[in-house]
Amino acid sequence: MVTKVLTGNYAVAEAVRLSNVDLITAYPITPQTTIVERLSEFVDMKLIKARLMRVESEFAALAAAYGAALCGARAFTATSSHGLLFAHEMLWWVAGSRVPMVLAVVTRTVGPPWNIWSEHTDFMGQRDCGWLMALAENNQEILDTTIQLYRITEDEEVYLPGMLGFDGFLLSHTSEPVDIPDEDVIKSFLKPRSQPYNMCSDNILTMGNLSNAEDVATMRYDIHKSMENAKEVIKEVDREYEKLTGRSYGGLTECYRCDDSKYLIVAMGGWVGTMKDVCDELRSNGYDVGVLKVRFFRPFPEEDLTKAMSSVKGVLVFDKSVSLGSLGHIHSEVLARTYGLSNKVVVRGVIAGLAGVDVNPNDIRGIILKFIGDVEEGGYIGNTSEWFLGR
Repeated sequence: MVTKVLTGNYAVAEAVRLSNVDLITAYPITPQTTIVERLSEFVDMKLIKARLMRVESEFAALAAAYGAALCGARAFTATSSHGLLFAHEMLWWVAGSRVPMVLAVVTRTVGPPWNIWSEHTDFMGQRDCGWLMALAENNQEILDTTIQLYRITEDEEVYLPGMLGFDGFLLSHTSEPVDIPDEDVIKSFLKPRSQPYNMCSDNILTMGNLSNAEDVATMRYDIHKSMENAKEVIKEVDREYEKLTGRSYGGLTECYRCDDSKYLIVAMGGWVGTMKDVCDELRSNGYDVGVLKVRFFRPFPEEDLTKAMSSVKGVLVFDKSVSLGSLGHIHSEVLARTYGLSNKVVVRGVIAGLAGVDVNPNDIRGIILKFIGDVEEGGYIGNTSEWFLGR
């Protein structure tokens, strides 16, 4: 193992190199571009045997990767924001075809108006397509989760594609030390690529033709069942990865000081690190606060969340996206899991960080303390209310 100082984008590129992919499709969009640029350098330096294909759009990038994966290739591509929206139709084709592959999504605001800074709307907007969806906290987790996703998506209990999201610029262009496993370690971790069928084999088959309603309904629900199967696969893969590298992320979620907490902070992405620091500070001042990081948004970690909420008084959910006309995406998922709990837990959401508006430790601390005060004084009623933080 070696340690390098890497940006989040370069961490993805290192992970793809270690994963021995066959095809990389490339189309530039800020802030993703340096991922495929770095991979292009790896190909030119013969540090990776993959073929790099330059295409004319983000739609074409995912379509070409999909075609290669249909024929048994281990494929990768990356995009952001409007590029992801342009490829949205292909997301459904890949998942519906049950083809394993990995996509990196460097999160960025969706316009108009035009904005290049990070929020999670582009990533969250794909939640119903049938892809496994993970969101990383730091550059080390970016590298490790990219590698893990190849193992997870190619498991016969899953056979679904996976996307890894991480915050544009805040992680994609920020450098920090990253431990890079030895190639032999990852080679032993990643099994030979597996998928349910191969379109380029001698067997004659078709994919995507018109079908009757009953077959389509069955196939759609099978994706849902495979999502449920993926929960245990994700946990097992994380445990095995820990044995080889010494690093574990808890599977679907990471629980930080929440075993004995009275108040639980729930969030995803790069700002979780700041929330952990605030949690430590509040703990030293007598506030029993813990942080539950949702690592995988799909499949949603219902069991982990229900267990964590079963012994707390309040849950404060931070979202960097909002389902317009409803609630923050994570907030709505958390609320759905409060029904049936034996304890009466107060849940409130915070919409913050939209369009890259800065959220600092003072902001997080102030909101947490206000929430605790409201609950303790009995002055807050209504789990569907949300605070908005913007400047």
